[in-house]
Amino acid sequence: MTKAFTPTRLNLRVPVPSDIEIAQEATLKPILQVAEEAGILPEELELFGPYKAKVKLEILERLQGLPDGKYIDVTAITPTPLGEGKTTTTVGLSQALGAHLGKRVFTCIRQPSQGPTFGIKGGAAGGGYSQIIPMEDFNLHLTGDIHAITAANNLLAAAIDARMFHESEQDDEKLFDALCPPDKQGKRKFSPPMLKRLQRLGIDKTDPNDLTPEERSRFARLDIDPDTLTWRRVIDTNDRFLREIEIGLGPEEKGKTRRTGFDITVASEIMAILALTTSLEDMRERMGRIVIGTNRKGEAITAEDIGCAGAMTVLMMDAIKPNLMQTLEGTPAFVHAGPFANIAHGQSSIIADKIALKLVGEHGFVITESGFGADIGMEKFFGIKCRYSGLIPHVVVLVATVRALKMHGGGPKVVAGKPLAPEYTDENLELLAKGLPNMERHIKNALKYGVNVVVAVNSFATDTPAEVELVRKAAIEAGAMDAVVSRHWMEGGKGAIALAEAVVKAAEKPSNFKFLYPLDIPIKEKIEIICKEIYGAEGVDYSPEAEAKIQLYTALGFDKLPICMAKTHLSFSHDAAIKGAPSGFRVPVRDIRASVGAGFLYPLLGTMRTMPGLPTRPVFFDVDVDLKTKRVVGLF
Repeated sequence: MTKAFTPTRLNLRVPVPSDIEIAQEATLKPILQVAEEAGILPEELELFGPYKAKVKLEILERLQGLPDGKYIDVTAITPTPLGEGKTTTTVGLSQALGAHLGKRVFTCIRQPSQGPTFGIKGGAAGGGYSQIIPMEDFNLHLTGDIHAITAANNLLAAAIDARMFHESEQDDEKLFDALCPPDKQGKRKFSPPMLKRLQRLGIDKTDPNDLTPEERSRFARLDIDPDTLTWRRVIDTNDRFLREIEIGLGPEEKGKTRRTGFDITVASEIMAILALTTSLEDMRERMGRIVIGTNRKGEAITAEDIGCAGAMTVLMMDAIKPNLMQTLEGTPAFVHAGPFANIAHGQSSIIADKIALKLVGEHGFVITESGFGADIGMEKFFGIKCRYSGLIPHVVVLVATVRALKMHGGGPKVVAGKPLAPEYTDENLELLAKGLPNMERHIKNALKYGVNVVVAVNSFATDTPAEVELVRKAAIEAGAMDAVVSRHWMEGGKGAIALAEAVVKAAEKPSNFKFLYPLDIPIKEKIEIICKEIYGAEGVDYSPEAEAKIQLYTALGFDKLPICMAKTHLSFSHDAAIKGAPSGFRVPVRDIRASVGAGFLYPLLGTMRTMPGLPTRPVFFDVDVDLKTKRVVGLF
């Protein structure tokens, strides 16, 4: 029997204190109470202290016959560099539904990287009176999932270089003997990954002694072409000096040097796998499918071929379990996975969503969030996440701000850390009107998928009633079911009640979800559909490198994968400087890469960094511990 939900009361203050002050003043329910109210059994939990826990995947077996709740995706118009409050809206909407309207609700969001937390952005737990708590835990380590990804990723990186080194030092016979050494009785055996490799090679034998010399050579020698290697090492710190490195400089490596580099951990394909997997069995298969490059014949080499996909899965066995936390008003939240929103697909995990949808039941709501603006986040949510999950979204909540729309109307440049120009803080209806086409295109894009749209106008203190009303009217004329002003940052769930009511109403209306493109069409067709239908482009231009990759991936059978466009989040186009709702432009695709384990191809539009750098004055200057209270200070 599920315990009745008890909201946590907020102590609203004016002016609104810092995020960490609010979080540290909050009343926290024991996580056992949060779990009990949500319908999670004690034996389905792994506790990490009193206020957070992991949920075991066995819960899905218990809940499998139950109906799903309503599935809501929170996305946004093309943002300013400051962000427009998607996470804050996601949390505020959940608090309104659960603590004020009495609905069963779950918030499902991504775990942030330590990179932006200590770099330039700060925390990502929401803001004001709409946050996930404990805020310090959320932003720092949590339960170690990102560290597990770092370990698994770097195990594969080390294994690749070790294999190339040993192959260069040994002939086929010595290599085979080293991989399958005879025991004292002269018997040899294949390990499970070796049997998978033999199967892939079409060698139907299980006894090493039965292999012919030619089969032994094919099995043992991967013959990796170092020029094709795409697998890099990762670390969860913004470290610009690791972007390009040279390895193999030690004397024992015998001059076998090569250039490579580090990405930030959340850009690892393993993070994307964690977000898209549906079970431990599925994760094991995806690990094995990771392609690290090709051999000199142009054949794909996988993590299974390297032999460490099983060990990588073992390192991820705890990370696959979603992390249970709570909002400031005591509603339950899953924080799980945090893939990059441009290089990868920028969504929290399918597993967390599936568990949450069962727990809330058919009259409940799961509120999840897509990274960046709707042209990236929503498009990838529908085209990749929903494809692999089989889940049907009911409503898109599009977050819009007067500030961002004025920028799209031609307002001055918005720079993080610098005061806003007067155009943004004074009423300016003309500038605002010029920026409305950006929001209108995002609404029409969502409607192409057959999903109902509600616009959340995330209101700031400087917005005037006339400005807000202009946005509302334009949103409804563009096809939104409703457009509602929301003040959840200042007021918590109370400030999002009207938004929650609009979402409930929209979720009850019929929808007709459909994908933008089928998977069985050529790679170029899929890319061009996204560029024309979502971005408003006239066409696509491919570099010689991109053309070669299209040919290679088609020959290798990867052409049936969905597309995950890697582009700037600051424009509909590939150029961050082009604001508004541009048209008539052409999209340059400079390269295409494959995340076969995760299950997508990602075309690169322009230069995309996979390792951020620290600014002159990073956020970590402010982060410390109060030695008297033992509390973290300086996070925001």
